[in-house]
Amino acid sequence: MPQSLPAGMIQACRRLGIRLTRHLLLVRVQTQQMEWLELDPAAQAIPTHRPVLPGTARRRMRYRISTSRFGIGQVMDTNRTPLGLHRIAHKAGGGWPVGVVLVNREPVGLTWQGQPQAAIAHRVLWLEGLEPGWNRGGNVDTLERCIYVHGVGNELTLGRPASRGCVHLAARDLMPLYDRLAVGTLVWISD
Repeated sequence: MPQSLPAGMIQACRRLGIRLTRHLLLVRVQTQQMEWLELDPAAQAIPTHRPVLPGTARRRMRYRISTSRFGIGQVMDTNRTPLGLHRIAHKAGGGWPVGVVLVNREPVGLTWQGQPQAAIAHRVLWLEGLEPGWNRGGNVDTLERCIYVHGVGNELTLGRPASRGCVHLAARDLMPLYDRLAVGTLVWISD
């Protein structure tokens, strides 16, 4: 189904001179949903100074997620989910089984071997803010805040705010995303 892209995302790309990536993630905090979109190759080639026409992307999947239980916000040490334009800067957990527990992006055990409530599990997509002064640099830097899209041991929290700033996703949803999305994929987080 064709889908138009959020105006704020297009404006941020134009302002920053960033080209759209083939795959896009749209995180909506208010509805606790995330969408995986894929652009038509022709739309991806449109320069950012020209409008992207509605219907140039198609939804691949929609996911139930959890964002911060402390709300939205940009500032370090607030445990809030940052808004704006991001990209996947790094990935962690590849090659490990579903259920791997990660601390500082390193495997430390398995959910089925004594860590069923693991805060970070399965895979990590580490986000980097792209908007200077908003989610990049200083005390608002998303990368420095270690904001991820990642799995959790207790998936019963999905669908309501439950994280400490990150975006939580079910393992069955995260695993194929991890394999399909390249470092550099754009992520738009809106309220």
